[in-house]
Amino acid sequence: MTNVKGKSVLVLGGSRGIGAAIVRRFAADGAKVTFTYASSRDAAEK
Repeated sequence: MTNVKGKSVLVLGGSRGIGAAIVRRFAADGAKVTFTYASSRDAAEK
């Protein structure tokens, strides 16, 4: 993956499934992650 450390990333639908995995990966790689969710607030807060 390209170096994302310190970059800002927006993930749509990031609270569950593939979106959540993408959020976790970017965060682990040092990106500043913002994500949206539609109905799974509990999952988003994890």
